[in-house]
This record gives sequence, structure tokens and C-alpha cells, in this order.
Amino acid sequence: MVASILYVIIGLILLVVGGEFLVRSSVALSFRLKLSRMVIGLTVVSFATSAPELLVSIQAAMDGLSDISLGNVVGSNIANIGLVLGITAIISPLAIDKDFYKFNWPVMVLLSFVLYLFLENDAILTQFEGLVLLLSLIVYLFILIRRARKSSDATAEEVDDSLQKTSNFKIIIWLLIGGVALYFGSELLVSGAETIAKRMGVSEGVIAVTLIAVGTSVPELAASVIAALKQEKAISLGNLIGSNIFNIASVLGITSLIQPIAVKDGTLMSVNIYWMLGFAMILLPLAFVPKKMTLGRPKGLLIFGAYCIFIAMVFIK
Repeated sequence: MVASILYVIIGLILLVVGGEFLVRSSVALSFRLKLSRMVIGLTVVSFATSAPELLVSIQAAMDGLSDISLGNVVGSNIANIGLVLGITAIISPLAIDKDFYKFNWPVMVLLSFVLYLFLENDAILTQFEGLVLLLSLIVYLFILIRRARKSSDATAEEVDDSLQKTSNFKIIIWLLIGGVALYFGSELLVSGAETIAKRMGVSEGVIAVTLIAVGTSVPELAASVIAALKQEKAISLGNLIGSNIFNIASVLGITSLIQPIAVKDGTLMSVNIYWMLGFAMILLPLAFVPKKMTLGRPKGLLIFGAYCIFIAMVFIK
């Protein structure tokens, strides 16, 4: 059991390190290919930051542990809102822009319900359904880039301009470090999580929606908390919603194209996915009631409290 916990910890560290190197190398390479900052910020960074979830889901699906693939995404989407957004709003109020309810939120809710319908239909996410999810992501990115180009304040703050001067040698080294760290990190994390689940007498799905989901959300949480404590503009609601969109459309889309994902844990469809849909839906009324277009401390406490209840219910049942 101790060795398995160590595997999980080392795996999470490798995923964080690998993800960071992959983001840096991807952005540097994109500058070399003459892509604009806006396109890099909206697409390349988003894909690269979803790499840990993608590698974990693919590794789990290939090992026949599809509950980890699905639980990882469902749990991460819940954690992004309940944990990351909740804690960030408690520390420092978040401003909500109009794009939230005009574009990003409807896309997230739509994809969440599409995923639910795909799984409810036959309890399998097939290759065709994975292709549909992936194509929907391409359409989303196309519209996103067009909207950003029309917007006068379209910026990509998360793109580091200093990476424009990165040498080809550094890019290759960073890519190699990122790829190797992500590969071995996902191997160790999935292996450790499977053993822990068996020792604790719970399903892999339970470990996936809690331990693995929180682990893959740690980078976003750390960045958000640090920014909020410094009274800087914390991670935006749009970024977190974008992360949820990528989790469903790219992580599950690509994983199911490689290996169809079957629902094995009944709790995923009877309980967990409804929590994911609930967290997605509650954001709209919270954006307008009682204070419009602001996510302050009371709302943050409400969301975080709901997340704590979710975690407790997962283990108590």
C-alpha cells in the first residue's frame, strides 16, 4: 500500500513536470511556426495543459481500466468548478465576462449533456462518438479564434513571450523531457491508483473522481490561489470552462478513438455524472444572483461546500 501511494505521488509530480515542459516546448515551437500569440494561447496551450489527463485516460483505457478514464474526466470537471473555482472565489472575487454566458458556458453544458447521452445510450463511448466529440472541439476552436479576432481586447495572457527566443535544441530537449515524464507519470499513477482501489475495497472509479481528478487539477489550483493571494487577476472563469470543454472533447474524444471506453462502475452514471452536470448548470444562476457578473466569497463557499459534500458522498456510499 505504501509503495502504491508513493507511485501515485511520483506519478502526479511527473505529470506536473511533464505538462509544464510540454507547454513550454509547444509554445516555443508554435512561435517558430509563426503562429500568433492569440492562436497559441487559445489552442496550443489548452491542448498541452490537457496532456496529463489525456495520457492518464489513454493509459487506463489501454489497461482495461475504463472507469479511470471516465472518472478522471468527470472528476476533473467537477474539481475545476467545485474545488479550483470555489477556493479562488473565496480568496478573491472573480469578474464574469459576457463571453461566459454567450459562448463558453453553453458549449460546456452542451458537451456535458452530449457525453451523458452517449454513455446513457449503451454504456460505451465508441470510436464514432469519440470522433464526434473531437470534431465538435475543432468547430469550437474555429469559432473561438474567429470571435477572439473580432474582439478588440483579445489577448492570450498565459503565453510567455520570452519563449520566442528558445533554441531548437532546447525545444527538442523540453519535448523529450515532457513526453517521457508524462508517459512514466501516467504509468505510475494508473498502476498505483488501481492497487489503492483494490486495497481500500473501492472501485477504480472512486479513486479516479477523487484522488486522480484532484491531482490533475493541482496545477490550476496552485496557479489560481497564488494569483488570488497576490491580488492579481486570478484564473478566469473562461479558462476553467475551456479546460472542462477540452477534457470532454479532446481527452475522451482521442482516448475513445484509440480504445472504446466502457462504463463499468454504475455509480458513474447513477451519481457522479449528475454532479458534473449540476456543477456546470449552477454557474449560470450564480453569475446573475444576487450580484450580477461577479463570483464573490459567498458563492465560492457555496460551490466549495457542494464539492466537499460530493467527495464525502463518494466515500460514504
